[in-house]
Amino acid sequence: MEEVGYVVMYVTVPNREVGIKIAKRLIEEKVAACVNIVPNITSVYEWEGKVEVSNEELLIIKTRKDAVRAVEAIVKEEHPYEVPEIIATEIIWGSKDYLDWIDEVVIRE
Repeated sequence: MEEVGYVVMYVTVPNREVGIKIAKRLIEEKVAACVNIVPNITSVYEWEGKVEVSNEELLIIKTRKDAVRAVEAIVKEEHPYEVPEIIATEIIWGSKDYLDWIDEVVIRE
């Protein structure tokens, strides 16, 4: 049997309203088990040849590897940015109870 993989995904959003909208849809569609919204982050980046400084919020999304594309599709549908930040990092360890809970909540792709 293939081992299930888990990830934490990061998505920045321009404000709380967009963050909650995306988070609720990810949970309702059962592609994520939990989304934390971290307020008041400052992002510094280059966009169209200029250095930008933006106040944003950060979504921290816990899910399985097999749901990453579904998360990406929902974020792209709901996000106002032309190129939203959507990145995932593998969870190399997590408590069995927590990972089992992710498995219970997130649908299989």
